[in-house]
Amino acid sequence: MLDFFAIFSKGGIVLWCFQGAGVSESFAGPVNALIRSVILQERTGNSSFTHNALSLKYKLDNEFELVFVVGFQKILTLTYVDKFIDDVQLHFRDRYKNELGQKGALKFLVNHFEFEDDFSRLLREAEGGSIARPQKPMRTYNESQKSQKTVKSMIETKGGDKGKEQTGKKNKQSPKPQKPKKKENRVWEMGGTSSKDLDYSETNSNGSYSSQGQDNEAPAEPVRINFYPENIIKSFNKKKNCRKGFGGMFGMLKGLVGSKTLTQQDMEPILEKMKDHLIAKNVAADIASQLCDSVAKKLEGKVMGTFTTVASTVKQALQESLVQILQPKRRVDILRDVLEARAQRKPFVITFCGVNGVGKSTNLAKISYWLIENGFTVLIAACDTFRAGAVEQLRTHQRRLNSLHPPEQHGGHPVVQLFEKGYGKDAAGIAMEAIAYARNQCFDVVLVDTAGRMQDNAPLMTALAKLIAVNTPDLVLFVGEALVGNEAVDQLVKFNQALADHSMSDHPRLIDGIVLTKFDTIDDKVGAAISMTYITGQPIVFVGTGQTYSDLRSLNARAVVNALMKA
Repeated sequence: MLDFFAIFSKGGIVLWCFQGAGVSESFAGPVNALIRSVILQERTGNSSFTHNALSLKYKLDNEFELVFVVGFQKILTLTYVDKFIDDVQLHFRDRYKNELGQKGALKFLVNHFEFEDDFSRLLREAEGGSIARPQKPMRTYNESQKSQKTVKSMIETKGGDKGKEQTGKKNKQSPKPQKPKKKENRVWEMGGTSSKDLDYSETNSNGSYSSQGQDNEAPAEPVRINFYPENIIKSFNKKKNCRKGFGGMFGMLKGLVGSKTLTQQDMEPILEKMKDHLIAKNVAADIASQLCDSVAKKLEGKVMGTFTTVASTVKQALQESLVQILQPKRRVDILRDVLEARAQRKPFVITFCGVNGVGKSTNLAKISYWLIENGFTVLIAACDTFRAGAVEQLRTHQRRLNSLHPPEQHGGHPVVQLFEKGYGKDAAGIAMEAIAYARNQCFDVVLVDTAGRMQDNAPLMTALAKLIAVNTPDLVLFVGEALVGNEAVDQLVKFNQALADHSMSDHPRLIDGIVLTKFDTIDDKVGAAISMTYITGQPIVFVGTGQTYSDLRSLNARAVVNALMKA
C-alpha cells in the first residue's frame, strides 16, 4: 500500500529506499518537491506534504542529519503511517549508530546500509496492527437493562422521585427514640481521687521540687528525634559541605556549557516567548505558531554546542529560518526579463492587484520611474474602470514622468504613455488592446493597473482572474500594506484561491511576487513581510519607503530579521 520509502541525508545522499510493487514512477519528483517547498523553505512544522496524487509523511532526525520520507496515494487513509515512520527511524538509528556517528560526509558514501529485512518486518507489524477489529454486535432489547424495569418503576411521583416497588411491609414502624444515658463522673486511671494521690514530686532540702525517680545531680539532656536514617543524614551533610566550596563555580559552568540533547520540553518555554514576540512585531498568529513548531522540529534531538544555552540556540535557529523564508526560492530579475522580452520583440507585461487603498497606482508610477531610469519605455494600461478619478490619477503620473524625462532627450518619443478607454468597460479587454498596442509601437514594458477589491468580493475577484487568464502577464504582483497583520494572510490566501478557481488552465497562474507599501511607517514591526512571504512562498520584489518616485527599495532580508528580533 506504500508507494515508496526513502532515507536520505540533509546533504542529499540517499542511504536506503524502498519502492512498492507495481509502482513504475520514480520517487525523485515528489522528494525533490518536498525538499524545495518544505525543507529549504523552513516549513517543517507540519509533518505532511501533498504532491499531485501522492501524500508524503516525513520525519527529521537532527542528531544524525537524516530525513525519513514515506509516500502513498492520498485517496488512502493509512492510520499506521505516523507510528510506522517512528519505528523505522528508531530501528535504523539503533542498527547503524556507529556508522552514522562518524564525522564527515563520506560516512554516507563509504558505508552500506542493508535494511530490507527490518523494514519488511516493521511494515508487516504495522499493517497487521491496523486491521480493523470486528465490531461488537448490538444487544437485543431483552438483553438491555431497560427491559428489566417495570412500568411502575418508571412513573414519577409527586415529589419528583420515581416510585419504588414495595417488597416488604407497607408501613414500617420507626424505632422509638431512646433516652440519653446519664453522664457519669470521670475516673482517673492513674489511681486515687484526691490531689495528694496525684502529686508525684518530692521536696528537696533547699525547698525546690524534683521529679521522683530522677537523678538530681545533673539536669536531663533534651531528647532528639531523628526522622531520617543515619546514612541519609551523613550523605546530606557531605553534599552540603561540597557545595560550600564548589557550588558557585560549577553552577556557573552548568549554565554555560551545553552538553545535552535538546528536547521539546527544554525549548517549549523559550519558543512560547518567541511566539509572543513575533506576534507583537505584527507577524500573523498562525504564522508565528507554525514558525516556532518548525524550529522545534529542526532542533529536537540536536546536541548543543559548548558554552551555548538553550535560549541562544533557539534564537539563532529562528533567525536562520526567518532569513531563509525572506530569501526567494526563485530569483525575480525584472531588468533581465525585460531584456529577454525585448530580444523576442514583445513587451514584458506586469499586472498589479490588491485591496483598496494600499497604493497600487502610486507604486506603479514608482516602478515606471525605475524602468525609465534604466532605459526602458513604458505603457500604462488604465484597467481600473470602477474607481472615480483612477484614470485621471494615472494621467497625472504620466505627465509628471514625461516632464522628468522630456521626449526631446529620447528622440522625440515620450518614454511613458497612458492607454485608457474610460470607465465602465471590461478590464480584460482593455488590457488585451493595450498589450497589442505596445507590441505594435515597440514599448518595452506594459504595466496593467487594476481596480482595488476586497478578497471577499466574488464578482470583482472573478473579473481579476479573467483578466490574468486571458492576457497571461509575465509577472503578477500583489500590492499589500506593511501595516497589516493577520489580515495579510487572509488577503493572499483568498486572492490565490480566486485565481486558481476561475482559471481555465490545469496549472493556474497565481501571485508571482509582492510589493510591500508604507514600509517607512512601521518602525521595527516588520512582521507583515514574514506573513506574506510565508503564506505564498513568493519573494518581496519591491518595498515602498516614501511618497516620491525614488522611494522604492529592494528588500534586505537580514536587516528585516534583525529589526524583527530586536527586543
